[in-house]
Amino acid sequence: SDHMENICGYLMKYTNLVTGWQYRFFVLNNDAGLLEYFVNEQSRHLKPRGTLQLAGAVISPSDEDSHTFTVNAASGEQYKLRATDAKERQHWVSRLQICTQHHTEAIGKNNPPLKSRSFSLASQGSANSPGVQRRPSQNAVSFFNVGHHRLPTGKRVPIMQPDHLVDVREMMSQAEGQQRDLIRSIECLPVSGHLTSLDQDLLMLKATSMATMNCLNDCFHILQLQHASQQKGSLPAGTTISWLDPKISLANHFKNGAAQNFPAEINKAASVREEQPVAEPCQLTREPEEINPEEELEDICDDKEDDLGAVEEQRSVILHLLSQLKLGMDLTRVVLPTFILEKRSLLEMYADFMSHPDLFIAITNGATPEERMIRFVEYYLTSFHEGRKGAIAKKPYNPIIGETFHCSWRLPKSDVATDAGSNFSAHSPSEQGTLSKDLEGQTELDYYTVKFVAEQVSHHPPVSGFYAECAERKMCVNAHVWTKSKFLGMSIGVTMVGEGLLSLLEHGEEYTFSLPCAYARSILTVPWVELGGKVNINCAKTGYSASINFHTKPFYGGKLHRVTGEVKQNATNTVVCRVQGEWNSVLEFAYSNGETKYVDLTKLSVTRKRVRPLEKQGPFESRRLWQHVTESLRDGDIDKATEHKRALEERQRNEERLRAETETPWCTKYFLKEGDGWVYHKPLWKTVSAAQTQQMDTN
Repeated sequence: SDHMENICGYLMKYTNLVTGWQYRFFVLNNDAGLLEYFVNEQSRHLKPRGTLQLAGAVISPSDEDSHTFTVNAASGEQYKLRATDAKERQHWVSRLQICTQHHTEAIGKNNPPLKSRSFSLASQGSANSPGVQRRPSQNAVSFFNVGHHRLPTGKRVPIMQPDHLVDVREMMSQAEGQQRDLIRSIECLPVSGHLTSLDQDLLMLKATSMATMNCLNDCFHILQLQHASQQKGSLPAGTTISWLDPKISLANHFKNGAAQNFPAEINKAASVREEQPVAEPCQLTREPEEINPEEELEDICDDKEDDLGAVEEQRSVILHLLSQLKLGMDLTRVVLPTFILEKRSLLEMYADFMSHPDLFIAITNGATPEERMIRFVEYYLTSFHEGRKGAIAKKPYNPIIGETFHCSWRLPKSDVATDAGSNFSAHSPSEQGTLSKDLEGQTELDYYTVKFVAEQVSHHPPVSGFYAECAERKMCVNAHVWTKSKFLGMSIGVTMVGEGLLSLLEHGEEYTFSLPCAYARSILTVPWVELGGKVNINCAKTGYSASINFHTKPFYGGKLHRVTGEVKQNATNTVVCRVQGEWNSVLEFAYSNGETKYVDLTKLSVTRKRVRPLEKQGPFESRRLWQHVTESLRDGDIDKATEHKRALEERQRNEERLRAETETPWCTKYFLKEGDGWVYHKPLWKTVSAAQTQQMDTN
């Protein structure tokens, strides 16, 4: 109580990728157990911009740096804050933790705990005792004899009161302890005999028990949200409650004490601190290669990932891998099995997002700023469907540092929409093949060319840069993406951290945009991809912006792959276009003039990219670099594919170790570090500006 003092001061608060960090004035009200913030100190007498109840909250210093920390409220709301230095952070964290503990304990004293139900496990003997011997007819689940206690007949289950959430947390802790005992019992079994620690049923039990704990945590958070809504008023009609990322940190017991058959990187990943994408300053010393589009040929490769193939056969390996991971673990350094890989690099996947170059070029043909923003949103939403190869969720190759991918697209100028009513073309596959052949006899003046280049600019953390341009239309897009993947139980989440910039030089406009998160769901059965999160598109010059929401499947109700969004004029806050539908099926665009347009993404024409033959590619170009892995996967030879993949990764580690010993920084080939991002070394906006300056000097 001596330290229960009210403190206040300025902290930086993280809002989102677009707005970033903002200074706000924070006040810790110990008496009320509240953390409040205001725009500045002068507005302290006004209503707070935000308030967090600290009872039941978790205060966590961040591993990112010595200044950042998070406040996770029991309602599920989170503040990510940053102090000026480590000392100030410690001051705030200690005061917040004292206040949180005081008010959490006060709730517990005012509400006696419910009578807890017990879940018993049969007592386990040693690995060699008769009680552990498995009879042929005895399955793994019945062996552990998980007991279920029934309530007496005639008695109704009492309705859980909101104030009993603290008791629920205690019961969750008990469940965690029992799950820990279950894992320990399995791992104490011998590695050979009738019942082993690698038994497929037991591996399934370990993996699903982890998912069950994750599910219980989600349900607990739903109760917390309902509690918070009851304090503010009832939930509005039609509200759906979505699954949340686990906020309650489970005990660190998802480690195997024996049978460590997987690479050491798996166990090491848990203790590795999450790096920030900071690279050594380095000038471009490797000479960039100018790719001649005339050397590129239309791509005939079509590796659709619609077959489970080896994934079905290697189910026990997946179970073993999952049993070694922990919820929330960063998978950046985890070596995943080869058979879950799709036959292309991540850099090529970014290129496949450009498979509708006609819609891309049509953006700059918009007659007004409003129409150009709408066209960009239409193009953006149609790019994700073709970027996925098939319905089965498989993982692209992790690019090797220094790896590059080049390609281009050609399309007749007549295929690009010039008026607002013809944004989308719908050629059949046979028509598309005819169009491609027709291009061969056309001169350069008859078609547009879109060039693409991507490079892996960093390995830890994994950052990719990619750039595309259409010089004839004076438009280009530059982006950098840092992929952060985490294990979420029965799914894997990938956050795409970074930003893209579309430049329309004919109009002097720049559009910033971000990317949604991706989730691989049902990784034990038939894995599938889901997109989630909110992305923003902004054009500072015109004042138009777009907000797009990729909706994940709610806890109950709702549809799969749903997306909604709107385009508005910021100055007047007028919505000029609304969009809804599924990002991999049909989209509906409703415009302010009353018109409505439906787009079936499965029927949109796809322009095949043009790629140089393998013999003309450099040793670090994606397809040549991974050619032996790809060929082995096509042949179904998983062991051979794993050998080739391991050789590439080992070479990368050796080169990285050598650079560390000689203190030699890595030098990129096509992209340069500028601020927090990566920019193509010769973007169109620089070359066009230089040409205009030279022309003015000549005149």
